[in-house]
Amino acid sequence: MSIPVINPDFLKQFLVDLLNIDSPTGFTDEALTFIEKTLSIYPQLEISRSRKGALVVCWEGLKSDAPRALTAHVDTLGAMVKEIKPNGRLKLSRIGGLILNGVETEGCRVLLNKGGKIRGSYLFEKASVHVHGNLVNETRRSEENMEVRLDARSTNAAETLALGIQIGDFVAFDPRVEVTEGFIRSRFLDDKAGVATIVASIRALVEAGLQPAQTVYFHFSNYEEVGHGAATGIPDCVQELLAVDMAAIGDGQNSDEFHATLCLKDSGGPYHHGMSQKLRQVAEQNNIPFKTDIYPYYGSDGEAFWRAGGDVALALIGPGVDASHNYERTHLDALLATSNWISAYLLTD
Repeated sequence: MSIPVINPDFLKQFLVDLLNIDSPTGFTDEALTFIEKTLSIYPQLEISRSRKGALVVCWEGLKSDAPRALTAHVDTLGAMVKEIKPNGRLKLSRIGGLILNGVETEGCRVLLNKGGKIRGSYLFEKASVHVHGNLVNETRRSEENMEVRLDARSTNAAETLALGIQIGDFVAFDPRVEVTEGFIRSRFLDDKAGVATIVASIRALVEAGLQPAQTVYFHFSNYEEVGHGAATGIPDCVQELLAVDMAAIGDGQNSDEFHATLCLKDSGGPYHHGMSQKLRQVAEQNNIPFKTDIYPYYGSDGEAFWRAGGDVALALIGPGVDASHNYERTHLDALLATSNWISAYLLTD
């Protein structure tokens, strides 16, 4: 059976819209609601939320003797307010592997617990070269010497508290999304790019009047960046789990921005050889351009499910993404290859 054509305009626009929704780990409801609204127009899909807050979508297949699941995460790196400093500025506590010099000088938003947002910038606390000289270049950045400068009249802690800011408020950084020459450049392509490829595949299959070979559960997790996103929420009946997450690019890596990648091993060890072989065959039979790679500093939601006792065959694919956990970039070719791979897998018995 041939796979349906993925609509590239839908894929790009859905991804851009999702990237522009703040969703640091722990504050993902708006992003999950956006995915839910997009998929709720298809009556074939049964949509629910887990008690942990993940979005779970079930699609009945032609058979259900060997159910499958796909997982991708909508949560991103971010921070929370740790302290209101005497000067009225904010000290942050990172969420996930946020790289401090990667967000230095970046715009951000404090997501107020009472509702609303306050803009600001994340800076080294001695940012002015004309005041602090070489300290600006020579000091190693840490949570202790970085601060949020609020775009509000506040010069002391009492004035900041009066703005409604509280300890524990979430802080989201500007994604700075730009689409140019087929490239999508943005923070948090990890793993909103993976989410977009799944949604685009579902849309293409439904609109082509096709049905997955096996009943499938799509698990959009909300705690991956802190290590336990898909530890729960995937039904016990599932026999195969396909994690869809970014493929990391850099020195010594085989991945690039124009292919999908099959990850065979990462910091958690090898993935399931039999399922990885199945994914290779599916790609080759459908002329899907892909590469294979190993990531020494990487973990996935699939492994979180394994560590929690999940008894499934597990594989991982995803689009190549440059500068992971920094100002990331991928190309539409990699996104389309990943979506096509997902479609082909879902249609394969």
